[in-house]
Amino acid sequence: MTDEEERIALFLDYENLAIGAREDSGGGRFEMKPLADALAERGRVVVRKAYADWSYFDEDRRMLTQQHVELIEIPQRMGAVRKNAADIKMAVDAIELSFERDYITTFVIGTGDSDFTPLVGKLRELNKRVIGVGLQSSTSALLPPACDEFLFYERLEGVNLPARRGRGAGKRRGPRREDSRPEVAPVTTPASTEPVAPPPAEAAAEAATRGAEDAGETVEDAAKLERLVTQTLSGLLRTSGGTVLASNLKRAILRKDPTFSEEDYGFRAFGELLRHLEGRKIIELSFGSARGDPEVSFPEESSGEEGAFQLLQDVIRDLEKSGDPPPLSGLKDRLRKREPSFSEKQFGFGGFLQFCKAARTRGLITMEWDDEADDYVIRAAD
Repeated sequence: MTDEEERIALFLDYENLAIGAREDSGGGRFEMKPLADALAERGRVVVRKAYADWSYFDEDRRMLTQQHVELIEIPQRMGAVRKNAADIKMAVDAIELSFERDYITTFVIGTGDSDFTPLVGKLRELNKRVIGVGLQSSTSALLPPACDEFLFYERLEGVNLPARRGRGAGKRRGPRREDSRPEVAPVTTPASTEPVAPPPAEAAAEAATRGAEDAGETVEDAAKLERLVTQTLSGLLRTSGGTVLASNLKRAILRKDPTFSEEDYGFRAFGELLRHLEGRKIIELSFGSARGDPEVSFPEESSGEEGAFQLLQDVIRDLEKSGDPPPLSGLKDRLRKREPSFSEKQFGFGGFLQFCKAARTRGLITMEWDDEADDYVIRAAD
């Protein structure tokens, strides 16, 4: 065991996860193995605990025991409602363990309940890394940003839960006796028992619309990914004053978006994603201090960046032909009217003013402050 190896303590709010998985997939089950495999890639799991009233989860006991999970019994049938009893017990145990086992470096909190946000914050105050795990459609929007990293269960390798929409996020669902009753099918007339297929023309139109929407989402996702990487890299280069390693870049991206995963964009590893961006001349990779951890920087010449500067010049020249030289305010909107996908952040610039100053430094434009307009006036260079 190396000193750099993460030692992980896993705490599962099992009722939240199991009921969430069942409702999201119309009867699916929460399986421990995909989560165990994902955590094994991150370090040694030395503590595994799951909290629930296990009388409601008889079939799950064997599965969890085979995965070496300690089952913590929180009985609910005590003649009174014991609201949040499992939550409180789990939070107390996690804080106690953080003091008793200082060698544990990472806590994994499996829940979608926002009530655990204070626990996450306290663990991070104690210098512990916190990874959250939850169902995407039932996880509170408050929980993922509080964690160092957040894993959506549906996205783990080996999980095949069909997503269902329409559920409120972050709402607690306790076990109920009605859940085990057979569902009664609604009474329908014979005419409504079989689905009616849409006409072929309508079906083709719907398929084409879905294809166009999927293509639009793909382009939008790619642009979002490029902006996230380049903006983060730009900030690291400004603050570090030196080289930026791929591992440092990945950690910074996770601090911005704990739900980030390169797998969501079709890449098997973060290095593969970086090589893809290098091939598009968005970033540049070079050998780092450690094998497999290259240095990341911006290329000295980028075709995309040069195209953006050319777009800026063209727009300014057209505006100059039709009247006075344009002010800085509103100029970005003019660029987007001609090129809707334009964003200076895609090239690592923190803002449009910085982008224009870079163009001025390259001798492409001039910028003069106009007291009367209380703004910069931009002209294309000769």
